[in-house]
Amino acid sequence: MKKLGTPKAVRNFFDGGNRRGEIGEFKEELKHNSKDRKKEALKKVIQAMTVGSDVSSLFPDVVNCMQTNSLDLKKLVYLYVINYAKAQPDLAILAIHSFRKDANDPNNPLLRALAVRTMGCIRLEQMTEYLLEPLRRSCSDTDPYVRKTATMCVAKLYDINPELVEDQGFLEILRDMLGDANPMVVANAVASLCEISTSARQNFLKLDEDVISRLLPALNQCSEWGQVFILDALALYDPPNSKVAEAILEKGVVATLHHHNSAVVLSAIKVIMKFMDRLSSQELVRSVCRKMTPPLLTMLSAEPEIQYVVMRNINLIVQKQPNMLQTDVRYFVCKYNDPLYVKLEKIAVMVQLASERNIDQVLSEFREYASEVDITVVRHSVRAIGQAAIKIDRAAERCVDCLLELIKTKVNYVVQEAIVVIRDIFRKYPGKYEIIISDLCENLDSLDEPDAKAAMIWIVGEYAERIDNSGELLESFLESFHEEPASVQHQILTATVKMFLKVPQSSKQLVGRVLKLCTDESTNPDLRDRGYMYWRMLSKSPEVAKQVVLSERPTISENPFALQPRVLDRLVANISTLASVYHQVPEAFCDNNRRGGTMEQEDDMEDYAETLAQVQEEIQQTAGKKYEEESGDEESEDTASSSASENDGAGGGRPSGAAAGGGAAPPPLRPLAQVLSEQTRGQQGQTGLRVAAAVVRGNGGAVGMQLMVGNFSQQPMSGWAVQMNKNPFGLAPSGPLQLNVVPPNGTGKVLLPLTPNQLSSGSAPSNPLYLEVAIKTNVDVFYLNVGYDLSAVLVDDGPMPKDAFQRLWQSAPADKKAVCQGAFSQKVTADMVSTRMQQYYCFLVARTQAQDMDQLYFSCATSNKLN
Repeated sequence: MKKLGTPKAVRNFFDGGNRRGEIGEFKEELKHNSKDRKKEALKKVIQAMTVGSDVSSLFPDVVNCMQTNSLDLKKLVYLYVINYAKAQPDLAILAIHSFRKDANDPNNPLLRALAVRTMGCIRLEQMTEYLLEPLRRSCSDTDPYVRKTATMCVAKLYDINPELVEDQGFLEILRDMLGDANPMVVANAVASLCEISTSARQNFLKLDEDVISRLLPALNQCSEWGQVFILDALALYDPPNSKVAEAILEKGVVATLHHHNSAVVLSAIKVIMKFMDRLSSQELVRSVCRKMTPPLLTMLSAEPEIQYVVMRNINLIVQKQPNMLQTDVRYFVCKYNDPLYVKLEKIAVMVQLASERNIDQVLSEFREYASEVDITVVRHSVRAIGQAAIKIDRAAERCVDCLLELIKTKVNYVVQEAIVVIRDIFRKYPGKYEIIISDLCENLDSLDEPDAKAAMIWIVGEYAERIDNSGELLESFLESFHEEPASVQHQILTATVKMFLKVPQSSKQLVGRVLKLCTDESTNPDLRDRGYMYWRMLSKSPEVAKQVVLSERPTISENPFALQPRVLDRLVANISTLASVYHQVPEAFCDNNRRGGTMEQEDDMEDYAETLAQVQEEIQQTAGKKYEEESGDEESEDTASSSASENDGAGGGRPSGAAAGGGAAPPPLRPLAQVLSEQTRGQQGQTGLRVAAAVVRGNGGAVGMQLMVGNFSQQPMSGWAVQMNKNPFGLAPSGPLQLNVVPPNGTGKVLLPLTPNQLSSGSAPSNPLYLEVAIKTNVDVFYLNVGYDLSAVLVDDGPMPKDAFQRLWQSAPADKKAVCQGAFSQKVTADMVSTRMQQYYCFLVARTQAQDMDQLYFSCATSNKLN
């Protein structure tokens, strides 16, 4: 029978003492005299390194392979050294001699460039001093490929040691290389200086007319990415006058608009948009806009992803230059096979392009899109019709008629979106289109979205005197008042108060009912506060209430969905970057605090995940500790008191050594626990606040809420305030929430004193007990529930007399009595139990003994005098 052999992979994995392991095989292959064998072995080593295997033990053997004339072999060795230099810094330094020798090779420029590039990629402080001379020689090398590589190496060296680069004059060398005869060297020098300037937050490029005159000839000769580098650098230049701006555009920038690479075209457009503000002639501005139009429209035939990026930039461009592309709306018509994100962006751009000349064409498209299958497209189309009505006064009537046609289709989501935009139209054109209110009221019963409900309620309240049954319409929303979102509840309250001020005779009962719902029954602190404010104004001075509630509001601006001018200027200056795609300034989504020589301090804040773990650990540590008041020490030892009692003796006094009210704080029965996640949205939809809380007892019987907050938003949290809903024991904050500003990824701790019998709800306690709390910050208002133990509301009233205790126990119904059993983890005595119970304001009334157990009877009283 033939014996089956063990597979090689398995044999290598379970390699014993008599068999060579894979590392051993690699070592032997690397020491072989054949270059081909060495090359194959290095390929296998690199392959193992790529998949995550640890082959760092081969470092000396791999470095020895550098002594060869084979460029392919050296490339593999250099790749290995770059990967493991940080793990083996001492051995990496041993390879310096070979690097410096290769950097001085007189015959092979590829080898010289490879050596310098590898030395720059080895991010070791010890390597920098050996890199200086080879790098200086490479910057003036006769071969342009070596010079090009050296320029990028200077930026890498600056990232490791900025002071060394500045002291050795490499920045001046880079500026001199801006006039190099080779365009790729110029482009790389520009890229390197821009990278260094960004890191240092200092302008080392220092563009002027002389430098630009050297950059423009290289612009049309270098590669496409070199052109992007140069164009981005030109966008940073501020021309002194119109003549200089026009010369730069005509000599080089305009020609790049016809490039096949969309990145080059967008970078050129960024420069043109920047310089356009300097052009003195409007005719020249129109001429430049005409030159930008064909490239932009050509890019709309590219892949969907490029189309989307281009249209996001077009959205900014047409806001800056409204007359551009108005005659080219047909290029933005949605196609049946366009992805959803492209369709939505085309609709947004068409709104920006809408004018009196093309509004009929635009409305026709939107009306067609409103009958699409995709609900998202339909909603955006209806919204776009409303935006067009607000933007173009003379077309508003046509837009309103179009919306009415859509409402008559009785399609639920179309009707609701139309009502939302009609509310904005009413605000833009007050007193002009109220005739359609009756059509809107017919669809009141079909509304089920918060925005649509809020819009319709606003319309009813705003025009209550013109709607015969306005009271009935508002009253129909009260049946589900507590189930409605906060935005709808606020609108119901405001609309009802408006109606009362306009037609008080028919709405007196309704406004009283709504105010009672908002103040006595609502759990929303903001709604409750607004309800009380309206109630007091209506009670004290109805005329003042009219001035406040019915005051004239400013009309909606012509283009409310456009960006603010300052933000728009920032985004236009960042065309062809992520900022122009997100429509957010760079600081809103990226951190530019990169390490540089002129920075005041280094940003050493941990990332989100590390901070999350840190806060979680801190909360757990805090939860594990026993509560200690700042003014006293903890006393929770389970020592037995010296009191003695008879078999049937009453506990009419307190055991010595167990001071209830005046003693130290008892150990908390509930640890600090998380009650709000950073993912939970606040009232306005914001997130980022994590809260851990516990209700504890302090010295002298004081009640407090221990709070620990973590800020996981992108901005500091301040303006802390707290409110509590009414509760059975009336617990309320004794003072304001004394929390300092909490920076992003920071934490804060505070003890909030509580006072009982302040916010009593008059209802029976629930099981489990909890407090409804609202925490207000500058970011949002967050709602949370904090559970607590009954011991938090017990008071130091002493033990109940035995006779009164017996009568109360016998008179209590059976369903009001509860029996629970538990087991101690260690042996305890009756005195130990009595002492511990008294720490939590439960007092011994009587004690009896049975055959194998002691029976203890305790009494306690709550802050609202429940026994």
